[in-house]
Parts: sequence; structure tokens; C-alpha cells
Amino acid sequence: MTPKLGYLLPTREQIMEGRPEAAPLLELAARAEAEGFDSVWVGDSLLARPRHDPLTLLAGVAGRVGRVELGTAVLLPALRNPVVLAHQVATLDQISEGRLILGVGFAADAPSIRAEFEAAGVPFEKRIGRMMEGLRLCRALWTGEPVDWDGRWKVKQGVVAPTPYRPDGPKLWIGGNLPASLERAGKSFDGWFPIAPAPEAFASGLAHVRGVAKTAGRDPASVAGAMYLTIALDDDAAKAEARLNGFLERYYSQPAPVLRRRQACYAGPGAGVAEWLDAYAKAGASHLCVRFAGEHESHMSALAKVRLSLGW
Repeated sequence: MTPKLGYLLPTREQIMEGRPEAAPLLELAARAEAEGFDSVWVGDSLLARPRHDPLTLLAGVAGRVGRVELGTAVLLPALRNPVVLAHQVATLDQISEGRLILGVGFAADAPSIRAEFEAAGVPFEKRIGRMMEGLRLCRALWTGEPVDWDGRWKVKQGVVAPTPYRPDGPKLWIGGNLPASLERAGKSFDGWFPIAPAPEAFASGLAHVRGVAKTAGRDPASVAGAMYLTIALDDDAAKAEARLNGFLERYYSQPAPVLRRRQACYAGPGAGVAEWLDAYAKAGASHLCVRFAGEHESHMSALAKVRLSLGW
């Protein structure tokens, strides 16, 4: 299967550089579509890593580009009231006419993220259960039928309108590399969207996810496999390495070697990235979402050429 290629907008990077304007981000989305990318993605954070709100920005992107899919990489549903979230997502899915993929995660355990949850008035503990219940409530509301819910949230004959463009709502993908994340992906989600595994580990992880789906009575092939990848391209490998390491350290305020053990990254020339991306495709990834370490326009053009060389 030929994989789809996605592009992550630099929302966090622009805020870090003191450039909060949205217009350049919309221009980059249009450029990605023109370069042949299949999707445009936006990250999420309230206070831990401040950036543009993903759902609001994607609504703007949806009005600017008409072909590509739109996704969150990844949204933190636990920070949001699920009734409000269901309404926002349904509206965005209507604006995009069914092009939305909702990538979700439950947030790492770090002081800045705990502070973010506290500021939002959301308990950090049991955030995974909160996320799972909230998404179940979203899916119930997306049917358009009256919903009664007696859990963390109380709903009596609640009806969301509009319903999403697609009858079942947007596709839900979940990140995470731990065994429990793979179990959740197989049982409850439309896709597995990790950030860390090398191609061989990705292949075995996806096989496990689909095995869980089969045991749960689902069609294993219906669970997509996707990867979140970070790339720095330069014919001079040393310069590419320095750019990638500097990017990661500025972004996360942690040592690059630590981060590169946790995230799938490539630094080097285009020929090497072609082989690297193709390894993920052969491992079963049907969608590759790429984040560039700076120089977005030149990286987009370079990756478009790499894609042609691979025959994708």
C-alpha cells in the first residue's frame, strides 16, 4: 500500500520565535497541498508548550485548502469537556467535509503538564480513564440521538447539532508506545499513531494492535498504522545532525540524545530519508506525519522529490 504523507504545521515553533500570526501557517498549509502532501496536522498544548488552538486553526486550514486531510497530532481530550469537544469536532468535520482525523493522547507525566492540567481545572490522575470515557461520550453525541450519560459528566437527553459530516464521526487515532496503549488502539480506536518505534518495532507493534482488534471482534485491517516522524535534511550530515539536535533541545528543553531515544528522527541527506521512510511503509505504515526541524519550504520541496523517487 502506498502511504500517505502528512505535514505538521510549526505552531509551537512560531510561538517560540515570537511570531503568533496565523496567516503564515495557512500559507504553509496551502504550500503543503500544492507540493502534493496528503494531510496537514497541528499539535496541542495549553500552557506546557503554548501554541495555536488546534481545532480553531484547523477550521481556518479547512477553509484554505480543499483536498488534504486535516489532523491533530495529538489532541489532549482529557483537558476538555467532552460535550463541548463533541460540538467543536462535529462542526470542524462539517467545515472540512469529512476530512478530519482526530489523533489523541493522554499526556506524559511531567511537571509542566501536571501544571497545565491543574490550571485547566482537570485532575491529572486517572486522566486516561477520563479521556476514554470522554471519547465514548463524544461518539454517543455524534450519533445525533438523545444521550443520557451518568458518569464523570451528567447528560440528560443531550443532542449535539450539527452531527459530523461522516455518520460515525471523524476517525480516532491514539498515540503511545506502551503495551496498554497498543491494547487501547486495538480495542477502541481507528488507528495507532506512535512517535517512537523504529520500523521493525513499528511492524511488530502494529501486528499486536491488529491482533487485539481481531480478538475484540473488529476487522484488524480497519485499524490504520501511522507514524509521527521528525526530519532534518541536509547534504552535509553533520549540519543536519546539529540542526535536529538544536531543534529538539529548544523545543523540549531536554538533551537531544534523551529525546532521540523517545522519538523517531532522521538527520541527513535526501537519499537516506527515502530509505528510512520506505522502511516504515514496508513495516505497514499507511500514513507518515512529518515534522521538519526548520526551513519548512525547502524541506517540503525536498520531501516531495523524495516521494516521487519512491513512486508514492
